Amino acid sequence: MRLIRHIGLGISLAAALAASGAALAQQQFVNVLTGGQAGVYYPLGVALAQVYGQNIPNARATAQVTKASAENLNLLQAGRGELAFSLADAVSDAWNGNAEAGFPKKLDKLRGLSATYNNYIQIVASADSGIKTLADLKGKRVSVGAARSGTELNARAIFKAAGLSYQDLGKVEYLPFGESVELIKNRQLDATLQSAGLGVASIRDLATAVKIVVVPIPAEVVAKVGDPAYQPATIPANTYGGQAADVPTAAIPNFLVTHSGVSDELAYQMAKQLYANLDKLHAAHNAAKAINPANAIKGMPVPLHPGAERYYKEAGLIK
Repeated sequence: MRLIRHIGLGISLAAALAASGAALAQQQFVNVLTGGQAGVYYPLGVALAQVYGQNIPNARATAQVTKASAENLNLLQAGRGELAFSLADAVSDAWNGNAEAGFPKKLDKLRGLSATYNNYIQIVASADSGIKTLADLKGKRVSVGAARSGTELNARAIFKAAGLSYQDLGKVEYLPFGESVELIKNRQLDATLQSAGLGVASIRDLATAVKIVVVPIPAEVVAKVGDPAYQPATIPANTYGGQAADVPTAAIPNFLVTHSGVSDELAYQMAKQLYANLDKLHAAHNAAKAINPANAIKGMPVPLHPGAERYYKEAGLIK
């Protein structure tokens, strides 16, 4: 009797271990690669990870702080993330293997999931610096974003189009948004270029601490960039404290990108749950209100992931 009981317990334990192993085998890791905590990618990435963790079966989702676009794309290529935010020009540079942009080899594993919202190139200076135009940046101390980040690639493009180089500046700092703002507050920096959604927390914070000037980027400068990803846009009046008028600038689309090693089912669920839970992203940041399923594949610089394609066909967004 005791032997039968032991055999029964052994069978039960083996069954439990097998079930546990099956559950672990089915667990799906979703690492969402974002950007710095003072930007827009991070709060949206945190919200997206929460959505995926709650709505994709057996998903263990996290949001990772990174240096944003360029680093995110390299991490995807290496299989060290399942989904990433990136600017359109960085995605295109990565897919084409643009060495000058920090991609010596084509990142051939990248696959598209969805367009999101536009980044606005926002050049903000302290009023005390005397900077009012792009030309006024000459000889000034300027932060251009983390080295080889999407923001820094934007800085290079805009300055070149405006006839400026880094050598024209008094000092160039390669810093994330939050650190740039702190240096301006402490009078150690004159201006910062930040490529982000409208109402980015870092610039809102700066505008509450010092009087700011949002430097215009005229449409003719945007046209001289020569990249269709860069489009003329406007930072509406009162986006930031003390900004009384509309300011012309450049806008660039953002994309959510995955890679070919992600299963079709997981990519399908990531696209589906993104659009089924847009309200959660809206609550995380106002920039997410520009995410529109009708624009999901518009201007996608890389091939669409088959799993995402399946969702868009199911939703009637593509034939």
